Amino acid sequence: MTKAIRWRVLVLQTGLVLILGFVAGFAFWAGSFTHSQVTSQLAAQEITFPTADNAAITALPAADAAAMRQYAGETMTTGDQAEVYADHFIKVHLGEMGMTYSQASAAARANPTSTKAAALETTIFQGTTLRSMLLNAYGWWTLGTYATYAGAGLAVAAFVVLLALGFELGRWAVVARAAKPAFAEAPAEAPAPAFGHTSPGYGVSQFTRHDS
Repeated sequence: MTKAIRWRVLVLQTGLVLILGFVAGFAFWAGSFTHSQVTSQLAAQEITFPTADNAAITALPAADAAAMRQYAGETMTTGDQAEVYADHFIKVHLGEMGMTYSQASAAARANPTSTKAAALETTIFQGTTLRSMLLNAYGWWTLGTYATYAGAGLAVAAFVVLLALGFELGRWAVVARAAKPAFAEAPAEAPAPAFGHTSPGYGVSQFTRHDS
């Protein structure tokens, strides 16, 4: 791998770590914020589940009674509780009335002097409205849960890319050390001449002129 390509890889990995880390943090925040808002809004309504032996639960069909008993006596604070109360308690009682809100409203308009028709319309309207509000809370709670899961997945992805970045940096350091030239060894010095020895051809006689 060339130096230019390695730089591009490192820059890309660094960018991915930052982006994934930011999105993961935002997803965690979104999940926590959504759950907090749903909990505070539901708690303000002070809706309490009937106790396990209460007639309101024992009179329900077996499946609905079992769903309600898991939260028996608790105050509603979560989206999961809201979904159970809406689909296994309110829905059952609305079904026992034998008509939808639009049908009850039409019957009340057809009999404007009937207090029974008016009361039925009001009851179904209130039950349907409460059920829709609870299911809306459940929907937002579910989105918050999925956002938290997404944040966890993105955090894992960011950590994996961070490990890859660390590996690339370590590999680059190893390659750089291997490519660095070793220091050249200094040439060995010639041994000094022995004491009293003169180089040949440079004796005194070579500098003395002899006349014939």
